[in-house]
Amino acid sequence: MEENLIKIDNIRKTYTPGKEKIHALDGISLDIKKGEYIAIMGASGSGKSTLMNIIGCLDVATSGKYHLNNHNVETLNDNELARIRNKEIGFVFQTFNLLARSTAIHNVELPLIYSNVSSSQRKERAISALKKVGLGDRMMHKPNELSGGQKQRVAVARALINNPSIILADEPTGNLDSKTSIEIMNLFNDLHKDGNTIIVVTHEPDIAEFAKRVIHLKDGKIEKDIINS
Repeated sequence: MEENLIKIDNIRKTYTPGKEKIHALDGISLDIKKGEYIAIMGASGSGKSTLMNIIGCLDVATSGKYHLNNHNVETLNDNELARIRNKEIGFVFQTFNLLARSTAIHNVELPLIYSNVSSSQRKERAISALKKVGLGDRMMHKPNELSGGQKQRVAVARALINNPSIILADEPTGNLDSKTSIEIMNLFNDLHKDGNTIIVVTHEPDIAEFAKRVIHLKDGKIEKDIINS
């Protein structure tokens, strides 16, 4: 393990939907080192989705400081945030977020289209990423020709394509059966062994057990920060 990849200092996120203020995050401070494998847990309303959106540069904090790989995130404009998301973060979502009419290769290539990578290079890197997640024989299949687990593997390959600093997975097994969930989490284990930094947001304790460190949120605060043995 190396230097801090993520440094969050006293982050607050407040929403004011009406007259009342909702403190989704209430003074969170957190360091995550390069190469860590972390699960963020908490009940609905605990703030875990808000924290994930801030870590993923999908949202900005109301106050506090956030440094991601030496970038001072709260000072960035929308274009700079989009560039950071594409370069530094590989997203894996519960709903897969694949283009229905596109092949697995094209779905995996997508983040590279915004990175000015040539067509031949995009294809080469997409093939390599799909092989890495065990889908070398399904590259020309469209999502409706794939099982749930295979769709999530395509999503993981897409997350890997830009060699991101972080793989950020939001309830990655939420739409999968138990057996397939374990297969996907074993894939994350392999990626972690390869040196990837992984953050999984989940409400399932058995999924969190795969991580090496588990952060429990409650009412917008860190309740527990536990190292798994």
